[in-house]
Amino acid sequence: MNPTPPPARSPRSSAVLDDARVSDVRGALGSIRADDHGPRRGTGAKAKTLLAVVGPGLIVMVGDNDACAFATYGQAGQNHGTALLWTLLLLIPVLYVNQEMALRLGAVTGVGHARLILARFGRFWGAFSVVDLFVLNALTVVTEFIGIALALRYLGLPEVPGVLAAACLVVAAACTGSFRRFERFGIFLCVGSLLVVPLYVMAHPPAAQIAHGLLPSAPSAPSGGSGPGDVLLLIIAIVGTTVAPWQLFFQQSYVVDKRITPRLLRYEKADLWIGIAVAIVGAGAVMAFTAAAFAGTAGFGHFGDAAGIARGLEAHAGRAAGVLFAVALLDASVMGASTVSLSTAYALSDVLGVPHSLHRGVRGAKGFYACFALVVAVAAAVVLIPGSPLGLLTEGVQTLAGVLLPSATVFLLLLCNDRTVLGPWANGRLMNAFTALVVGVLVVLSSVLTVTVLLPHPSPAWLAGIAAAGGCSGLAALGYAEARRRRRGFTRAPLPVDRSHRQGWRTPPLAELPAPVVSTARKVGLTVLRSYLGLAVVLVIVRIVQLATG
Repeated sequence: MNPTPPPARSPRSSAVLDDARVSDVRGALGSIRADDHGPRRGTGAKAKTLLAVVGPGLIVMVGDNDACAFATYGQAGQNHGTALLWTLLLLIPVLYVNQEMALRLGAVTGVGHARLILARFGRFWGAFSVVDLFVLNALTVVTEFIGIALALRYLGLPEVPGVLAAACLVVAAACTGSFRRFERFGIFLCVGSLLVVPLYVMAHPPAAQIAHGLLPSAPSAPSGGSGPGDVLLLIIAIVGTTVAPWQLFFQQSYVVDKRITPRLLRYEKADLWIGIAVAIVGAGAVMAFTAAAFAGTAGFGHFGDAAGIARGLEAHAGRAAGVLFAVALLDASVMGASTVSLSTAYALSDVLGVPHSLHRGVRGAKGFYACFALVVAVAAAVVLIPGSPLGLLTEGVQTLAGVLLPSATVFLLLLCNDRTVLGPWANGRLMNAFTALVVGVLVVLSSVLTVTVLLPHPSPAWLAGIAAAGGCSGLAALGYAEARRRRRGFTRAPLPVDRSHRQGWRTPPLAELPAPVVSTARKVGLTVLRSYLGLAVVLVIVRIVQLATG
C-alpha cells in the first residue's frame, strides 16, 4: 500500500517546477485570477469560466484529426464504405479515460508526463519514453507536411514555398512568448476543422447507411476486396491514429502550462468532452463523405492518398468540394504539426530539466523553442527531399503508434494509482478495471500488428490465434498475481481512496516524495514490456528499411 499522502499544500509549495506556470489562467477566450476560488453561481458565471478554461481538451482532440487521420479515415471510407463507423463510437470511452487521467495528473501535480515518469520510474524509463516519443513524433510531423504538400499540389500552389511558409507559420505561432496567442491560433484551427461538416452535406451520404455503420446489429465485416487480416489491420490503424501516445504528453503538459488546478477540473473535463465530440464528428464525417464519393466507382477499394480523396469528391460533388477538402486537410496538417511538435518539446524539456513554457519568450526558454523549431524544420526538409519514401513513412507512423500505445497507457495507469503523487485524486476501482481492460485490448492489437511485420499477409486463423493467446496470457497473469497476493496474506483489497478535502490538495515537491515500492510482479511486467517494445520497434524499422530498399 502506498504511504498516506501528505497534507494539502499551496501551489507554490507543490511539485510545480516553473514559476511561469503559477499565476492567472489566461486562455484564448477568457481569464481567471489565481486567487479566484469563489463558487460560480448562475449560468453566465459558469459559461465565462468554461470559456476561459476551454483549450487543452479541444486542441488535443482536434489535433489528432491530422493528416495521418485523414488518410486512415479516408482509406476506411474509400475501401469499406461506412462499415467501420462503429469503431469510432467504441473509441469514445477509451479517449475520455486516457485523456481524463492525463489532465488530472497535470492539474494535481503541475508537472509534465515525461518528468513524472522520470521521477517515479527512474532514468531508464524516463529516457526510454522520451526517445520513443521523439522518434514517433518526428515521423508524425513528417506526415503532417506530407498532408500540406498534397493539399498544395491539389490546389495548384507551389509546394516548396508553401511547405516552407507552413513551417514558418507553425514556428512563429509558438514562439511569441504568449500562451494566449498560441491558444487563439489553436482555437482558430479547431474552427477550421469544422469544414468537414459542409463537405458531409455536399457529399450527402445516405442516412440509412450511416445509421447502419454506426449501430450495426453486429460489428460489420466490411466488403471491398480485402481479406479479414487487412480489415483488422485497418481497425488497428484507426485505433492508433485516434488514441495516439503524443496526446498524453501534450495534454498533461499543456494543462500545466495553462495553469489549470484542481479547482477547475470540472470545467476542464467539459472541455475534453467538447474536444472528443468535435473529433469524433470530424472523423465520422471524413469516413462518410469519402464512402459516398467512391461508392459504385472504379476507385472503390483502391485507396491511394488524401489527394485521391479530393479528386473523388470533385468528381462526385464538384470542384468546390475538392477544394474544401484540400483546405480542411491543410488546416488539419498545420494543427497536427503544431501540437505534435509542442508535445515533443514539452517531453524533451521535461527530461532535460530546462525551462519550457509558452508563457516565456525565446530568450527565457531557448532549449524548449529550439527543440520545437528543429522538429518542424527537419520534418519539412524531409518532405522536400526528392525521392523520399513518404508513403513508407506514413505506414511506419501508423505501425509504430499502434505498437507503442500500450506502454504509454500502462505508465499512465501506474501513475494514476500512485497515491503519493495523486493522493485523494488517485484512480478508483472502476477506473482501474476499465483501463486495465483497455490496456489488455491494446496489447493484443499491438501484438497482432507486430506479427504482421514478420508475416505481411497472415491468415485469419493466425490472427485469431494471436488474439486468443494474448487474452489467455492476460488472464493467466492476473490469476498468478492474485494467487501470489493471497499467498503473502493480502486477502483484503486496498483501502478505498479518501476523497475528502481534495479540492485544495496538490502534489508536494517531487524530491520530497518517498520512493515508490516496486513489487516483483511490477518489475517482471516492466521488463517484459521493455523487451517486447524493443523487439517490436526493431522489427518495424527493419521492415520499413526492407520495403524502402526493395
